[in-house]
Amino acid sequence: MNERADSAALLTRLTGLKRRIVHAASFEVLAIVLASGLMALAQLASPSQGLMLSAVLSLIAMAWNMAFNALFEHWEARQADTRRTLKRRLVHTAGFEGGLVLWTVPVIAWMLDMHWWQALVTDLGLMLFFLVYTFVFNWAFDLLFGLPDLGQAPPPANP
Repeated sequence: MNERADSAALLTRLTGLKRRIVHAASFEVLAIVLASGLMALAQLASPSQGLMLSAVLSLIAMAWNMAFNALFEHWEARQADTRRTLKRRLVHTAGFEGGLVLWTVPVIAWMLDMHWWQALVTDLGLMLFFLVYTFVFNWAFDLLFGLPDLGQAPPPANP
């Protein structure tokens, strides 16, 4: 087997908890870099505040990511059609981001010494960016690592 095929085979072996850990960690490392840069560019926080806030939000998001994806995959495994269609990816993205807002607004308000309303607007701005980021990241992750093993035979091909 050539080196490229070996790499592809290694990447597709991620399952269960290992898959969730790699997914969450890679998602959050890239998110810290992007979010802290965006906050500094938007002058919402100094570079050090942005980095600290991004790291804290990342820890919150990583915990939520692992919990939400476990719940989502549990639900997904019980569906008649387990394909990750555009609609399912959009529902996944919106559910993740919507739940995350409940955890992050209080933290943003406290760390940036903002009124809750300002923190919500700040979080919604970040959420708009991350809606796109989450969609693209998850699609790319599935392309690199394959879909999770849901324990079912694939549905028949569409005619």
